[in-house]
Amino acid sequence: MPVFNASDWLDECLQAILEQDFQGRMELCVFDDGSTDGSRELVERWRPKFEDRGISVLISGHKSSSPRGVGYAKNQAVSQSSGRFLCFQDADDVMKPQRVRLQQEAAAANPTAIVGCKVCRVPEGSTERYTRWINSLSAEQLLTQVYTSHGPTVIMPSWFCSRSWFEKVGQFHEGGKGVPEDLLFFYQSLRLGGLVLRVDECLLVYRYHEHAATHSVLEQTIWDLRVDFLQERVLSQWDSFTIWNAGKQGRKLYRSLRPDNQSKVKAFCDVDENKIKKGFYTYEESKERPKPKIPVLHFRNASPPFIVCVKLDMTDGVLEGNLHSLQLTEGVHYYHFN
Repeated sequence: MPVFNASDWLDECLQAILEQDFQGRMELCVFDDGSTDGSRELVERWRPKFEDRGISVLISGHKSSSPRGVGYAKNQAVSQSSGRFLCFQDADDVMKPQRVRLQQEAAAANPTAIVGCKVCRVPEGSTERYTRWINSLSAEQLLTQVYTSHGPTVIMPSWFCSRSWFEKVGQFHEGGKGVPEDLLFFYQSLRLGGLVLRVDECLLVYRYHEHAATHSVLEQTIWDLRVDFLQERVLSQWDSFTIWNAGKQGRKLYRSLRPDNQSKVKAFCDVDENKIKKGFYTYEESKERPKPKIPVLHFRNASPPFIVCVKLDMTDGVLEGNLHSLQLTEGVHYYHFN
C-alpha cells in the first residue's frame, strides 16, 4: 500500500484489511511517500491490532519534501514484502472482507494473470459511465477493450497477482507525477502474454475525490500511449482498415498514426449524412503531393476491419446496435478505441 497524505481515509482502509476472512498468512507492507499529515504515524498506531490478528506490518518511507510518485512508492512496498501473492491497495479505498480470499484463489489458479474485481464507487453516482464500464465488461472484452480511453480494463486499485508474474513483467515506471504507471505495466503484461481476469463481485469500495493521483495524468499522454499500443498490437497485423467516425475523433486518430498505418486507412465511415455527402476527407497537413484523400462512406457500405472511434455508451445503444447488425466479432473485425 503506497501512502501519501491519506490520514483522512486510513482508519477505514486499515480496519477493512483487518476484517479480511482469508485464513492464510498475510502481511501489510506500507511505503510512505513523504506524507506531511501524520499518515505514517497513524499506520504505526495500528501495528498492535494487526500483530494481534497475526498480520505482520512493514512500514518504511522517506521524509523528503518532494514525493517520488505512486510508481516508486508501489515498487518500494513490493520490494519490502515477502508474500507469494501481491494485493494492491490504495490508501483511500476500502476492501470488502472476502477480497483477499477470492482474488488469491483466482490468482493461484492463473499465475500469469492480473486479477481485478468489480467495484462500488463512492460517492455513489460519481464517474457513472466509467464505473459501469469497469463492472460490465465480459471476459473477452477484458482483452479486446484495452485500447480505449478508460485505461486498464481492470482498475489498478483492484489488482492482485502472483509475485512471480509481477517480477517477470517488471517494476512500475517511476517517472513520478503525470506518468500512468498502471497503464504502462498493464501493456507490458499483455505483451508478455499475461491474462486479465475479474472476480465478478464488488470487492473494493473505490473512492472518487479531487486529490486522486489519476487526475495528474494528461489526456495527451494517455492518447499517445494508446495509439502506439494500437499500432503495435493491432494495426501491424492488418493490411488495411476503416476508421469508424469521420468526425473529430476519427480524424485525430488518423493524424496520430505513423505514415505506414495512415496508408492502410481505406475509408472513414459514419452515420452523418453531411459528412458522407462530402465524399472524402483530405489530409491537409500531409507533405505528400497530391494530399491523401480518404473516402467517407455510410457504415453499411464500408468493410471491416474497423477501429471504432465513437464513444461507448453515449448513443442510446445506436452504435452498439449498428455494430451488432453487421454481425461482427469484437477483437476480430473491430476494436474500440474510444
